[in-house]
Amino acid sequence: MDKIDYKKELKHLYKPSPRKIEFRDIPKMNFLMIDGIGDPNTSLAYKEAIEALYSLSYTLKFMIKKGELGIDYSVMPL
Repeated sequence: MDKIDYKKELKHLYKPSPRKIEFRDIPKMNFLMIDGIGDPNTSLAYKEAIEALYSLSYTLKFMIKKGELGIDYSVMPL
């Protein structure tokens, strides 16, 4: 099975025009998220939260890839 690249498939959501304001209807999707406060440039909690999100994202990716369906996909950027 080919690798699914959601960044390419959903390009219209991730690459808006820098020249004009556009409205988009976003389909229902599942996301991983962590709530928090603080300056992302200096906050240790922010750094730890990002590390946790990526660790979990890649763990899930490889579990799904090695699972019954063998689906491979790209982990999306923040």
